[in-house]
Amino acid sequence: MKNIFLSLLIFVVMSLLHAQFTEWTVRFLGLPGGDFGMYSYLILIFCCVITAIGLLTVIIFRKSYHSISRIAILFEAIYLLFLIISGNNPFAYFTNSSNENLLMIMMYANSLIVFILMYLLHLIYSKIILTKSKN
Repeated sequence: MKNIFLSLLIFVVMSLLHAQFTEWTVRFLGLPGGDFGMYSYLILIFCCVITAIGLLTVIIFRKSYHSISRIAILFEAIYLLFLIISGNNPFAYFTNSSNENLLMIMMYANSLIVFILMYLLHLIYSKIILTKSKN
């Protein structure tokens, strides 16, 4: 049961990080609010679907997902798969240089940044658990 709650917590944190980084990216690129103002909310809804799929996967394969890094890899794999399926082409920027196409590249970069943050969290969490088990 602890594994399920940990995975739910990781999925929620990663969803919120993706939505926040998307908001910062849209603001940084200066994209128009009418077209891209709700883009971060779309990503949040998108991540909620990924959370449901990932949580179902963790429940089914409970013994395989026991660490934060494995749960983060699962989330990012589903996230990248959904980005590809939704038609988010990162190479469109090289044929048509615009901020809208740069946003597509930044979505993939945000995914890498969120994964690195979760991996660092995994390292910190592992150190804490290791020191507690030694005592």
